[in-house]
Amino acid sequence: MGVRTFFRWSVAVGFWCIVVTALWAGLLGIVDPPVTWVMAQQSREQATFSRVQVDLEEIARSMPLSVIASEDQRFMTHHGFSWEAMRKALEKNKNAKRIKGGSTISQQTAKNVFLWPGRTYLRKGLEAWFTVLIETLWTKERILEVYLNVAEMGKGVFGAEAAAQRCFNRPASKLSREQAALITATLPSPRRFNCASPSGYVRGRQQWVLRQMYNVGDVLDPEVLARRKAAIEREEQRKAKREERKKRRQKKG
Repeated sequence: MGVRTFFRWSVAVGFWCIVVTALWAGLLGIVDPPVTWVMAQQSREQATFSRVQVDLEEIARSMPLSVIASEDQRFMTHHGFSWEAMRKALEKNKNAKRIKGGSTISQQTAKNVFLWPGRTYLRKGLEAWFTVLIETLWTKERILEVYLNVAEMGKGVFGAEAAAQRCFNRPASKLSREQAALITATLPSPRRFNCASPSGYVRGRQQWVLRQMYNVGDVLDPEVLARRKAAIEREEQRKAKREERKKRRQKKG
């Protein structure tokens, strides 16, 4: 095979990969994902398996707000990636035995819906690509809806509706702020933590989530979101000025 032929085949394959993945992402922007890799895996490993698909409107507002407050406070203002969260994660991981990520809700949704578990460079690259696609083709509300239906929230439990029924014997539409925060408190390790019989540590995380919900506010409300965007912009400006002053002092020194 000559160089030109190889180049043409590479371009063709790359083009069709972009087209197919874009069509796939676009389709799942209007059609609910049937199953994820982790769901298939857990259905085989767990004695019981529960997943109930519901629309975002059928989930208490406190549930998406608790997830935003806990997992990705700038979800409504970023375009899929939080460089600040990544920077903080890198700083924490320098001397940490257990690596912690800085993934946004968008990245977690892309990973859960389109990809397999793992930490390879290929998977991370595909995660970034699908994150760009869903941020481009989906609304923020759609990303939240899909996330709240596919996220693992207990052993063999996927989605807010299944978690609400398993833990509190009520639909997700009836969740209180405290109950939503308790479910969210288990997300870092859903197979270890249990919202039906929470440990003291999980209760402590629940209180932290509730405080974060109060601090972040109802960012699903356009007026609240506008105020938060303005506050973030002011903070970024102050940070930029501090960095500039720091550089000037270093130059003088």
